[in-house]
Amino acid sequence: MKHFSKSDKFIIAIDKGLHTIAAKHIASRKNPAGDTPDVKFTPEQKQHIAGLMRINHAGEISAQALYLGQAITARDPAVRDEMQIAAIEEVDHLAWCEDRLSELNSRASYLAPVWFLGSFLIGTTAGVIGDAWNLGFVAETEKQVVKHLESHMDSVPEHDLRTQKILTQMRDDEARHEQMAIQSGAKTLPATIQKLMGLMSKVMTKTAYRL
Repeated sequence: MKHFSKSDKFIIAIDKGLHTIAAKHIASRKNPAGDTPDVKFTPEQKQHIAGLMRINHAGEISAQALYLGQAITARDPAVRDEMQIAAIEEVDHLAWCEDRLSELNSRASYLAPVWFLGSFLIGTTAGVIGDAWNLGFVAETEKQVVKHLESHMDSVPEHDLRTQKILTQMRDDEARHEQMAIQSGAKTLPATIQKLMGLMSKVMTKTAYRL
């Protein structure tokens, strides 16, 4: 197995970052919406659904960056492998969000580079602090993401089954990632950091909804 230097890892990170931000993603799993027929929406409903999916896409950009930063700095190879597996599943989420945004004749967030860079810095910092705290960030992040997804499922029109199915599968995957981190030895983050992460998440969601 080839061993990469720190500089090699960061060059790879830059390449993956550019790919995450600019490329069209291909899922390894079938889109949960499958052949479910789409329905008609009012202009306001369509705009709202697109805004929610833009938030989720921005969140998946952030997740890619977070996992990448943590994988680069993780000390335990098993933890690094888990981060990479989770990142692969998050690519599916990116692809599904992109598909739904395209179906709604909408777009991803203009601020994708900002979301990626900020989360990458958080991920690398968490990894440097130690694997247990690294996993703690994963667990708390996924916990908050699950709450966001569930709120979106409540906000999307009930007859929009395509979006509902995508959000449901994403929610289930994120909940599993949270449990994976906990079972691997995640430390519970201090309440202050949890609140700070929540505030940062609110800024991202409100901004990405429109931009």
